[in-house]
Amino acid sequence: MTSDPTAPALFGAARLPRSILFGRGQRAALGSASARLGKRALLCTDERQAAQPEFTAMLADLAAHGVETRVFDGTVPDLPLRSIDACVAAASGFDADVVIGVGGGSSLDLAKVAAVLLTHGGSVRDYYGEFAVPGPVMPLVAVPTTSGTGSEATPVAVVADEERGAKVGIASPHLIAQVAICDPELTVTCPPALTAFSGADALTHAVEAYTTLARPIDAMLTEQHVFVGKNVLSDHFAKLAVTNVFRYLERAVVDGSDIEAREGVMLASLAAGCAFGTAGTAAAHALQYPVGNLTHTAHGQGVATLLPYVMQFNRPACADGFAELAELVGIAGATPAERAQAFIDAVDALFQRIAIPRSLADLGLRADQQDHVAEYSLNAARLIKNNPRPLNLAAMQTITRAAFAGDRATLLHA
Repeated sequence: MTSDPTAPALFGAARLPRSILFGRGQRAALGSASARLGKRALLCTDERQAAQPEFTAMLADLAAHGVETRVFDGTVPDLPLRSIDACVAAASGFDADVVIGVGGGSSLDLAKVAAVLLTHGGSVRDYYGEFAVPGPVMPLVAVPTTSGTGSEATPVAVVADEERGAKVGIASPHLIAQVAICDPELTVTCPPALTAFSGADALTHAVEAYTTLARPIDAMLTEQHVFVGKNVLSDHFAKLAVTNVFRYLERAVVDGSDIEAREGVMLASLAAGCAFGTAGTAAAHALQYPVGNLTHTAHGQGVATLLPYVMQFNRPACADGFAELAELVGIAGATPAERAQAFIDAVDALFQRIAIPRSLADLGLRADQQDHVAEYSLNAARLIKNNPRPLNLAAMQTITRAAFAGDRATLLHA
């Protein structure tokens, strides 16, 4: 049998942690795994997590393996620069040789940025954008306690630069953790609303990664871009994430003690991180940056509110992708176009059932802030270039106005 020379060439790329441990009880490996990387660990977490008995047990495990620790528990949601500065100051004189993040996305991102600053010095602003981190950083270990950001597997950290009034990304393969320990038992106490927002964030990552613009195949693509667009490896992870979110997220929101559901959603979050960590995300994330700054709402809450509107706008450019995801989760339709629309509707319906806000107005955005959101979203160039449908100011205004009004029908013919 000979191969078909007309078949499209395949391209895949994956940048992942050196070691991923997933499953109930895997947090017990933290001490052993960390001891192989260093002997003096800076732990980045928040006050709530630091008070948990599981965190105390982690400290004891590290000590039992000969790892001295210093804890910074002042992580602030959305990671303002002052929180990063306070962490680095707290680490002064400790001479850490490994950084461990324990908590939600902000704690993991803090660990990443702290590792950069403790290794290379300078200011956080020195590292904004892609490939600005000049070389390897001290080893990172990521232990997520929520299921949504996927930060344990990604090469990006997002910080809030309050002076600039913007959220900014630092993207570099050097930010990928050496070890990711994903223990679903750590998510059991996550409140229902946070479970919903986080899981919806994971679905947004997966859907956007699966439908990002595929780049022309080039041997230098991964050398020139941190996020390289849709590819066969990221697609594999994205499909696993979508399947698990539809199967388990609502269950986890309704009953936080449902360990099977917690397990399924954490796997979805990890898989989505593996997908978008290489493929990237797109318009929903670009719009969320200014929305989050103006409304001070959770990242997952914002991207989830925006996702059905972004999907509706993007449908002409990626109907086949949406139709494939529909088939994956058992959504019927006579034609690919019908299945694509049914998938968008199903995402919207799932989000309604878990109480995701229906509009930007519901998030607290004012009517006179809509154009600001549309304009400032275009500053996220790494996200804009990934969107499957071209974006300009007029396109962003169209999406923003529909999302503000809560009227997805206005995008059917946009």
